[in-house]
Amino acid sequence: MAEVRYEEATVCYPGNPVPAVDALDLEIDDGELMVLVGPSGSGKTTALRALAGLEELFDGAVWIGGEDVTDIAPKRRDIAMVFQNYALYPYLDVAANIAFPLKMAKVPKAERAARVREIAEMLELSDLLGRKPGQLSGGQRQRVAMGRAIVRRPSVFLMDEPLSNLDAKLRVQMRADIAALQARLGVTTVYVTHDQVEAMTMGHRVAVLRDGRLQQCAPPRVLYDQPVNVFVAGFIGSPAMNLCRVPVVEGTASLGGDAVALPGGVNGRSEVVVGLRPEALELGGDGIPGRVEVLEELGADVYAFCLAQLPAGEARLVARTEARHAPERGERVSLRPRMEEAHLFDAGSGTRLEG
Repeated sequence: MAEVRYEEATVCYPGNPVPAVDALDLEIDDGELMVLVGPSGSGKTTALRALAGLEELFDGAVWIGGEDVTDIAPKRRDIAMVFQNYALYPYLDVAANIAFPLKMAKVPKAERAARVREIAEMLELSDLLGRKPGQLSGGQRQRVAMGRAIVRRPSVFLMDEPLSNLDAKLRVQMRADIAALQARLGVTTVYVTHDQVEAMTMGHRVAVLRDGRLQQCAPPRVLYDQPVNVFVAGFIGSPAMNLCRVPVVEGTASLGGDAVALPGGVNGRSEVVVGLRPEALELGGDGIPGRVEVLEELGADVYAFCLAQLPAGEARLVARTEARHAPERGERVSLRPRMEEAHLFDAGSGTRLEG
């Protein structure tokens, strides 16, 4: 097993003056499941490929197990990669696909067969060893791809959006399976996804990237409760945090009649961004006037997407309520913010305002 470290790692593509990964500093502990998450073009897959040795660093270094592997060939980095498209050999059966890296490493046939049986049992593939990939479902093919990576017993697993080709129900099941398997094996794992729900479900810690730069790296709960800037606040959470520009009057920011005092030492601003999670907006009573545009039914809970009237103009706000108290679509409502749960951000830089 091994810890992983990015040290000011920078990747540039020819003809593009903006780095795809820009001075990435990130430490991943031995046995940790680290998720890299961000929108398209954020640099998460490029960062993973740089760790694998598939992208050359313009500057900085990557370390695996205390060794600088920046200039070491991919095949000598003791990593195994699971791709989005599975990358299975269609003419080989499941057993041969899993055994392929062992065959390339000239592992004796008897040992290969024993290790394949062990992995197949672990991944519930024992009854499928004689089938070709074309005879398997998407979830089965993904387990075969994982088996091929596991059988090598690498020090680090790299997973590049491995569940994106699966349907929603199977994706939920597979991410639970991967997390359980990673915990059982204890192998350092770097997992890339654009799905923040997947990231928050699986990661011991989650690294949020934007435009090639690391925004925040923390456990999922910390990202949700203490986002460091407006981007992380809006990206993490489903539905996203409500973010409203609010004027500052006498050192306070007010929404719907209630006010929150600005932290000491950060006064002098004419406006701030107030962030409220959907659960911090109550329907009913006095508050911000609005009209329900869409209702998202989630069983016991309902998310009401409302067009609200704020001092700065119209804004779309999302409130969570119990299904038994849900309004009707088109209904006029009042949204009462719990200002004690508000997040405050600088309107210019987007950084979090702390007391």
